[in-house]
Amino acid sequence: MTDRISLIHERLQSALAPESIDIVDESAKHAGHAGARSGGGHFIVDIVATAFEGKNLIQRHRLVYDALGDAMQTEIHALSIRAHTPDEAKAAS
Repeated sequence: MTDRISLIHERLQSALAPESIDIVDESAKHAGHAGARSGGGHFIVDIVATAFEGKNLIQRHRLVYDALGDAMQTEIHALSIRAHTPDEAKAAS
């Protein structure tokens, strides 16, 4: 697990107590991109948490961004978020 993935995982775990978190680092696919040159990574986060219950898509994303805090300015250039409640995750599987 890379340091950035560990950072993302720890912050989301601490803030949202998710049932599951899957983080994919796609930074290598963006070599030469402006964000890659400045040091920020590209990630996909698939997260399942009860904290998302009753929240719309924007509110769920805001919870994730807030949990990541300053890492969104320094360690992360691009973030794709898939945020589900446990019931939504069960229905999708």
